[in-house]
Amino acid sequence: MNLIDEDDEKPTRWEKFVEFIMFHFRWVFVVPFLLPLSFLFNTLFEIRNKIIHAVNSAPNAHVRKVGFIQEQLKEWNSNGRKTKLVNARPGWLTMSFRFPLYKENATKIATDKLFDILELDVEKMTVKAEPGVTMGQLSRYLIPLGYTLPVLPELDDLTVGGLINGCGVESGSFKYGMFQHICTGYEVLMSDGELRNIYPDSAAKTEQAKQDNSLFFAIPWSQGTICFLTAATMRIIPCKKYVKLTYKKTETLDEMCEQLTEDSDRYSDKVDFVEALLFTKDKGCIMLGEFSDGPDTQDEVVNPIGRWYKKWFYTHVEDLINKKHESIEYIPLRDYYHRHSKSIFWELRDIVPFGNNVLFRYLMAWMCPPKIAFLKATTPNVLRKLYDRSHVIQDMLVPLDTLEKCIELFHKEIEIYPLWLCPFYLKSQPGLMKLRNATHKMYVDVGAYGVTAKDGYHHERTTRRLESFVRSVNGFQMTYADIYMTRAEYAEMFDRTLYDWKRSTSKCLDAFPDIYDKICRSGRR
Repeated sequence: MNLIDEDDEKPTRWEKFVEFIMFHFRWVFVVPFLLPLSFLFNTLFEIRNKIIHAVNSAPNAHVRKVGFIQEQLKEWNSNGRKTKLVNARPGWLTMSFRFPLYKENATKIATDKLFDILELDVEKMTVKAEPGVTMGQLSRYLIPLGYTLPVLPELDDLTVGGLINGCGVESGSFKYGMFQHICTGYEVLMSDGELRNIYPDSAAKTEQAKQDNSLFFAIPWSQGTICFLTAATMRIIPCKKYVKLTYKKTETLDEMCEQLTEDSDRYSDKVDFVEALLFTKDKGCIMLGEFSDGPDTQDEVVNPIGRWYKKWFYTHVEDLINKKHESIEYIPLRDYYHRHSKSIFWELRDIVPFGNNVLFRYLMAWMCPPKIAFLKATTPNVLRKLYDRSHVIQDMLVPLDTLEKCIELFHKEIEIYPLWLCPFYLKSQPGLMKLRNATHKMYVDVGAYGVTAKDGYHHERTTRRLESFVRSVNGFQMTYADIYMTRAEYAEMFDRTLYDWKRSTSKCLDAFPDIYDKICRSGRR
C-alpha cells in the first residue's frame, strides 16, 4: 500500500486561513439555517408517522414498495446484469463521513421509501420494521406501549438497516450483544428479484431451510453486498418509565479497566445498562443503569436530560464526578436512550462551540441537534481537507481484557477525549464477526470522535497502526469509519468464509460489489 506523503498535504497559509474561518465559524451557517431546517424536517416526519400509525397503512404500502423494487431488479436482469447493484440512497444520507465512489458506475435501486414500522406482535414479543426506520422512531413508538428493544443504539438517526448491514452497539449490549443479535428474521430481495423470509433455524432439515439459515448469519456487517434488506423482525422486552443511573468515578486507568470488567456481568439482575466515559487517560466515569418505576422518596433526583435546556450529557457526567465520587439519578427512559443525540456524542462542540452555553440552551437548543445528514451535505471541500488531516471518527471493538493496552495506544496515537467505552457480549456465530478462538467473549467498543492536536498524527499511518493493534488482539473495526487495511488485512480481521460462500452460491458475484471495495478508503471520498 502506498502511503500518502505528508509533505504533499501541507496546506498553504491561505488555505490554513480559510480552514480556520470555516472550522471556527461554521456555526454562522449551522445555527440560523440547519437548526431550523432540521427541526422542521423532524416535526413534519413525526406528524407523518403518527398518521401512518393511526390509519395502519404501512403493511399494505410495504407490499407495493417491495413490488416496485422487484420490478427494478427484474429490469436489471432482463438487461443482462451488466453493472453492479447498489441502493440509490445519496451519500450524504449515510452515517459514514465519506461519500461512496463505488456507486458512480452502478445501477441504483430505489429503496429509499422503506422507513415505516410494520407490525408489533406482543405475543411473540417482536417488532417488524423496514430498514429505513430510525432508533428515534422505534423508541418513540415502543416506549409509551411499555416495550423497548434490548439493544437500542443512542443516536436518533441510526437506522435498522444500517445497524444490521453495518454494526450497532449500545449500553445494553453487555447483556444482549450487538444489534444483529436481537434480530429474529429478515425479509430480503435477492439479485434476481426473489423475495425471501429467512430465520435462524438451528434444526433446519430441508435444503432451503439450511440455505436460509446460512444467509441469515451472512447478512450482518455485509454492507448490502449479498441482498437488499426490505424488513427486519427484532425482539422486544418490557420496560419501565425510568432508568436508575449510578455514576461511579474512576481515578486511574487500571481502576477503570478493573471496575468496568467487574461491572460487565451479563448475568446480573440489578444492571441493565453499562457504559463508561474516559475524560483523560486516568479520570473517567462508569455508568450503571437499571429499569425503574421512579424514585421511592422525594429526596432522590429525577433528571429529564432530554429537555432542550439541559446540559450536554457528557458535560453533565464530568460535572457530577468533579463534585462526588458516586451519584444516582433517575432519568426518563427515552431521554436515557438518546442521551448522546443532543450533542452528537461530543462532535457538536466543534460545530457550535457555544452550544452548551446556558443562554443558547434556553433560547435555541430546542431545535438541536442538527441532522447529521444535513451537516454532511453542507460540509465544504476545504473543511473536508482539514478533517482529513486532523479529524478522527473511529470505533474499535477489542476484547475487554485488552482495554488497557488499547487506551494506552489511543492516548499515544490520537489523544482525543472523551473516549466512549461500551462493553458488549460477543458469542461465536457464523459470519464476518465469527470468533476464531472462543465460544463467547466480552468485548468493548472504544469510540474516538473529534479533532486531534497530536503531533505526528497522520490520518492514514496512524489509523493503520490502530488497525494493526486491533487485528493483533482479534478485534474488529466498525466499517462506517475510514479503513486503510489492505484486502488481505481485512480478511485477517473478519472471517469471510461464510460471506464468500453465500456470494458465490446466491448469484451475488456479478450483482453486488465486494464488501472490501465498499468500505475501503479508496472506495470513498
